[in-house]
Amino acid sequence: MSTASLMRLRATRLTSPRLRSLPGIVQTRSKATMPFRLPDARNEPNLEYRKGSPERTKVEEALKKLRSQMPVRSELFYDGKFQASSQSWDQPLPAEHGTTFTNYPLATKEQTNEAINAALEAKQSWQDTPFVDRASIFLKAAELVCTKYRYELIAATMLGQGKNIWQGEIDAAAELADFFRLNCNWAGEILEKQPTRGSDGMWSRVEYRPLEGFVYAVSPFNFTAIGGNLICGPAIMGNVVLWKPSPSNVYASFLVYKILLEAGLPPNVIQFVTGDPEAITDTVLAHRDFAGLNFIGSSNVFRSLFGRIGQGVAQKSYREFPRMVAETSGKNFHLVHPSADIPSAVNHTIRGSFEYQGQKCSATSRVYLPESRAEEFLTALKAGVKEITIGNPDKDLSAFMGPVIHRASFEKIKGIIDASNKDPSLKLIAGGTYDGSVGYYIHPTVYQADSPDHRLFNEEIFGPVLTVYVYKDAEWAQTLKDVDRNGGGLALTGAVFAKDRIAIRQAEDALRYSAGNFYINCKTTAALIGQQSFGGARASGTNDKAGSADPLRRFVSPRLIKEEFFPQEGFTYPSNH
Repeated sequence: MSTASLMRLRATRLTSPRLRSLPGIVQTRSKATMPFRLPDARNEPNLEYRKGSPERTKVEEALKKLRSQMPVRSELFYDGKFQASSQSWDQPLPAEHGTTFTNYPLATKEQTNEAINAALEAKQSWQDTPFVDRASIFLKAAELVCTKYRYELIAATMLGQGKNIWQGEIDAAAELADFFRLNCNWAGEILEKQPTRGSDGMWSRVEYRPLEGFVYAVSPFNFTAIGGNLICGPAIMGNVVLWKPSPSNVYASFLVYKILLEAGLPPNVIQFVTGDPEAITDTVLAHRDFAGLNFIGSSNVFRSLFGRIGQGVAQKSYREFPRMVAETSGKNFHLVHPSADIPSAVNHTIRGSFEYQGQKCSATSRVYLPESRAEEFLTALKAGVKEITIGNPDKDLSAFMGPVIHRASFEKIKGIIDASNKDPSLKLIAGGTYDGSVGYYIHPTVYQADSPDHRLFNEEIFGPVLTVYVYKDAEWAQTLKDVDRNGGGLALTGAVFAKDRIAIRQAEDALRYSAGNFYINCKTTAALIGQQSFGGARASGTNDKAGSADPLRRFVSPRLIKEEFFPQEGFTYPSNH
């Protein structure tokens, strides 16, 4: 290395206090120009979008531009180019179902196989790409998300998924950037883990190989960032990925894919395949080189996939045992103790239940209230719900709630509300109405049940419907059992509200397996990437904790290499003499 290069290297080390050393990673000259250090982990700050702010003006401009282009075209992209298709589907605007937001092509079985084969052809080159170069692509993508594409991503998420500005900001901008950046840090943590013990004359080291095949990523409609994470984690570890986005989040997902290509991702590393979910999945699960599933969706769909993959394993259909990572459904609870700060608990409940129309896996859908504080809580809750504004996300920027995602969701929730309004065991506290004339609008709805075992405490609704049970103060211990027993077998998120530390300890212990994310005096939603890793157990998924290194570790296959530096001069042991 030249003197000038050494001076630049020393200067970099002296002037970069925010860089973290990765002592276990030493790249040869064929892999990198020098040992490297990743930027420190950090979270993207949220802009506030107050009236008159520059960022609000920019979102308004992006919304206007996107509106003028509708129906926007979403693409089928694999083998490095756009692919034609004889069939396509339309996605209507959730807020105006008479208007088509986007049209996207349906991949045939042959096209899905072509995409898989193209990915496998790119596999060797990608896994041989040095980690420093793979990481740089995702770090650059994070910068593109936060700058050039920030407002376009938010606008696409607002229109396509019916989110308001704030929900679009925390999802499509901040969380997506966090995933791209922090996955690099977590990958670095994995790669630097090496054996620390050894014997004289030998060296043990671990190589973290990508899986021997391709990963199938299936992303949901409700978070643009989730799709970015499901593909980024396996790819940063050297895997090739077939990405099937939700039919209700195709356009925003394609923007994410476009950003990655612009950041330098080789086209065939991740294939963007749109179409009928069942047809694509059938093709994927029939392929010998299927090596992993990275999934977020409903518990029932994952159960089906788990069973089919298990059958394939039994029939020796795959090269290796496929890895499965999944985060699925939730039936999440707020448990209020008599000692709770009721105004705070009410505000947390309104946010947890009704932000983004209850369409978060972590949304609060069941609440347990002590009899001594129930009237205070319900009065404040009813008043707060009355103040919730509902509107078209891009035409009423101040609206707290928007539409649910599509007609199937609207009809499902409508049916639940209709049945509940006629149920004598339920008391309507707020809402109980809907309006599907223009968009898929469900009004925030609250019921009080006369039993903790009512079906609404076990049925996942995925909409703005909250059920409350009032327990006798003396039955706190029994209520803990009721919370744990119900929830439809799901165990994603839950929260206790109390000032009494003994009560908090009792809840934390009794509900140990009731939630993968347990919150004390805060709502069940809004886990922050890198600060609150996220995932549930029981029927809520494999609990591999998105927002941590755990899922990335699942998509590598370590190889232990042991090397000795001395000859073996005999084969007997001391005990043989």
